Amino acid sequence: MSLNPASRLANIAPFHVMELLARARQLEQEGRDIIHMEVGEPDFPTPAPIIAAAQEHIASGRVFYTPALGLPELRAAIADFYRTRYGVSVPASRVVVTAGASAALLLALACLVEPGSEWLVTDPCYPCNLNFIRCFEGIPVAIPVDAASNFQPTVADIDRYWSGRTAGALFASPANPTGTVFDDVVLAGIASRVREKGGQLILDEIYHGLTYERDVPTALQYGDDICVVQSFSKYFNMTGWRLGWAIVPERFVRQVEVLAQNLYLSPPTPAQYAALAAFKPETLEILESRRAEFKRRRDFLAPALESLGFRLTAKPEGAFYIYADCSQLTDDSDAFARRLLETAGVAVTPGLDFGKCAPKSHLRFAYTTGVERLAEAVERIRRFL
Repeated sequence: MSLNPASRLANIAPFHVMELLARARQLEQEGRDIIHMEVGEPDFPTPAPIIAAAQEHIASGRVFYTPALGLPELRAAIADFYRTRYGVSVPASRVVVTAGASAALLLALACLVEPGSEWLVTDPCYPCNLNFIRCFEGIPVAIPVDAASNFQPTVADIDRYWSGRTAGALFASPANPTGTVFDDVVLAGIASRVREKGGQLILDEIYHGLTYERDVPTALQYGDDICVVQSFSKYFNMTGWRLGWAIVPERFVRQVEVLAQNLYLSPPTPAQYAALAAFKPETLEILESRRAEFKRRRDFLAPALESLGFRLTAKPEGAFYIYADCSQLTDDSDAFARRLLETAGVAVTPGLDFGKCAPKSHLRFAYTTGVERLAEAVERIRRFL
């Protein structure tokens, strides 16, 4: 008897940028100099206080399992972070430490998604969010968003796309790939409308901390029934440590705990002890200086891209991405990105990965490298054009 992969995999597409990244690595092995603007990973090393905390714990030799929901002291530290950073009171009992933000999303959706239920998402959006829903046989329903709404959904969109099968909505702010953030009034309205319809709102806030005009409030201020996902990867520069968290409505905590126990027992222990140092004043001082550097990079790259003929139809207020309209330069962003890599040695991400809303006319530029390298990339693109 020959088994085929489960039918639920049929609609789960590959992450196309990984193929482009593999080609970029191959070119590097052949001696080419490649400027990487395709990967959503900070180039800064993990701050020294975090590394020291991990080293101290590992040296003790007591690297054992922790509770499935995470170290109690780390859960308390995260709750305190919400109080000091956002002025929001979150009991530590609602904090779920996870093996990366991806695991937080998987736990939330495993708890909430029924087969055949619909979940509202945006188009464009981070593609894995759609595939997480599909893994549990839910149906992602895409809301096309563009510059008119700052690439974020509106209350009117909730009314338009909500159906009798809709169970909830999964949105992101700051968003990937656009770097845009919700207007506070709009997010409050969406939270209220989803609540009125009896659905569940999940907010992906993994780029919180990386905003450049203002500190964006957490969605938790709009109700304790909202589920929020966060990460130690982006602002805290801990991508490879694979640690994140979720703030879960109280009524779901026990079910999420049971899922975590079964799916991965507990988050990585060294990473959790390392993260205890993430909220220290000396660590936050390092992180804030890096936020200022990301802003400097964005403020250099945005006008530079416009000088090349790209259009920035919405200002990227957060994360470390610019989602640029390239329609004046090409009618196929995927082919353009591949030629740009092969000819100029600059790797960027085509819109193909982020949905069906004008993907051929958009490219995502990640400013996760220094200004000097960004300037070199701009000059290479100029020569390429």
